[in-house]
Amino acid sequence: MADAAPEEVKARFEELSVLEAEFDDAELELIRKSNELNTPLWKKRAEVIAKIPHFWTLVFEQAPTEFDSFILPSDAQIFAECFETLEVTRFEIDNPKGSPRSVSIKFGFGDNEYFEDKVLEKKFWFRKTKDWEGLVSEPVRINWKKGKDPTEGFTEAAFKLFEAKKKNGSSKSKHSDLPEYKQLVKMIEESTEASPSFFAWFAFVSDYRWVSPEESEQTEKEDAERLAKMKRGEKVDDDEDEEDDETDYQETEVYPQGGEIATLIAEDLWPSAIKYYKSSHEQDDEDLSDLDVEDMDEDEDESGDEIDIRGLVGKGRAGSPPNKKQRKA
Repeated sequence: MADAAPEEVKARFEELSVLEAEFDDAELELIRKSNELNTPLWKKRAEVIAKIPHFWTLVFEQAPTEFDSFILPSDAQIFAECFETLEVTRFEIDNPKGSPRSVSIKFGFGDNEYFEDKVLEKKFWFRKTKDWEGLVSEPVRINWKKGKDPTEGFTEAAFKLFEAKKKNGSSKSKHSDLPEYKQLVKMIEESTEASPSFFAWFAFVSDYRWVSPEESEQTEKEDAERLAKMKRGEKVDDDEDEEDDETDYQETEVYPQGGEIATLIAEDLWPSAIKYYKSSHEQDDEDLSDLDVEDMDEDEDESGDEIDIRGLVGKGRAGSPPNKKQRKA
């Protein structure tokens, strides 16, 4: 078969681009429909689990490995002691200028020795640029009690930098001159922690860079105009090559995996919470006595391979959960 002419290849490429946009529209409609059907069920679920001690803590305990790996022992202790509620909402689903992919994740906590906040809400906006699309967020200030910050000041430093950037305006060239910028860069460079505390996730901004709603809206407009031309069979000009942006936007990103965690919570832990909770109560009877389980948990804690959140919650009290189910390799 003879090679297709460049013009024909370009035409097929444009057809695929139109089809890709149609798939994207279908996915957004599925998100809207799923949200419509599930919202009343999530409300019923919330009423039931409000009567179940440690429900969300045990859901987190049964989380898949890709999520579980982000929870440090110090984080597990906090979750075991005071984590009470979780709520995920698609807060832009009815906003014509927003995106159904935008998500709010709200954690509820009881009184504790770590921070003053009863609710920590992290919002993620789905935004686009000419060469990227994904989730962006604003750092959340956590009012840590003295000496109790497992992030070692990173959440506060990220919050202060974001506020300073807003006051400084849109001049990217001046951001690196901000004292808050230099301070956070220094903290990241001098950090010796292999993995940050999960609570540093509240400082996440983007795995690319902060994208404003205005820039995202303009990109959407340009994409729509380009797509309309393709559908009409009109000639579409190739994108002009832009100068490479050599700015290291990740230089001050405290938690680069923040978008990944948000997706895991919103698309897995939240909708599948009952499944994970039920699995936490399934007993593995294969030659394991209660003593064997306790000994195994102690060994795993010492090796650092697995964190026994179950062993931390309600231990020795009425209504405490059953022995932890061992995950199979």
